[in-house]
Amino acid sequence: MRTLAAIVGLIICLCIKTSHSQTLFLEANGSQDPYTLINDKFVEFDGNALETPDCSHQGFGPHITQIYDQILRKYVFRFHIHRDEDTDRCVKFDRQRTEIKVYAKSPNWMKAVEKSSFSYKWKFKIDKNFQPSEKFTHFFQLKSVGGSYMMPLLTLTGRKGLRGQPDKLELRHASHGKASKIKVTELQPFLGKWLQVNVDAIFGSRGRLVIKIMSINDNHPLMHYENSSLNMWKEDADFIRPKWGIYRSLNDKQSLRDEVIDFADIQIRAKSTTRD
Repeated sequence: MRTLAAIVGLIICLCIKTSHSQTLFLEANGSQDPYTLINDKFVEFDGNALETPDCSHQGFGPHITQIYDQILRKYVFRFHIHRDEDTDRCVKFDRQRTEIKVYAKSPNWMKAVEKSSFSYKWKFKIDKNFQPSEKFTHFFQLKSVGGSYMMPLLTLTGRKGLRGQPDKLELRHASHGKASKIKVTELQPFLGKWLQVNVDAIFGSRGRLVIKIMSINDNHPLMHYENSSLNMWKEDADFIRPKWGIYRSLNDKQSLRDEVIDFADIQIRAKSTTRD
């Protein structure tokens, strides 16, 4: 009987929800090489968690640098993108990107799987004269690795207003094919100031998403979206990973200009994982 009880107990333990909490916190320090600093956090072994256009614009040098910010009173990361010189890693030439990411060589706990729960937090500042295009300019992505659908699951996207309308900040979602806008607001209130972004996500076909963006300057809320029955998974995906930076199309190049976007205090927290 004791043996049977032990077996039953083991089966129960294997089926219940297991919880853990692990956290990554990335901040600039002004002294260490930024690429090394980022990879030390995002890569478990030898690898590269950056996607930059350095190869196509070697004369500029690294496209992620550090500067001291007088508002936050600390060093921050500055992401650079140049309209006429930069590409997408010398692989694609109709778009360009300067991004950092969780990827295959990142620690496994950073990779969102079905039924896992994560929070992502960061600060960023878009220049007050920022110019989006009629195509996409992503600042943040949740994107699948593996699976049948390569469109990002979630993006925070700047877009030029059509026919004289104000420029927009779009929260876009795509569980299968074409992305849809699930929250749209005017872009102007987000420009020229430090923003605090908090994202909470439960990943699954009936998942949960909460995103809040607040102005650090005056603690004013600028965006809030909450949905407890949103498809937060990609069929056959190996995992979902976050990406931060600038990723934009060049198919409306005349609307664009050189840009810098500052990022600070990037945090990934794995709150819980369910294994059957």
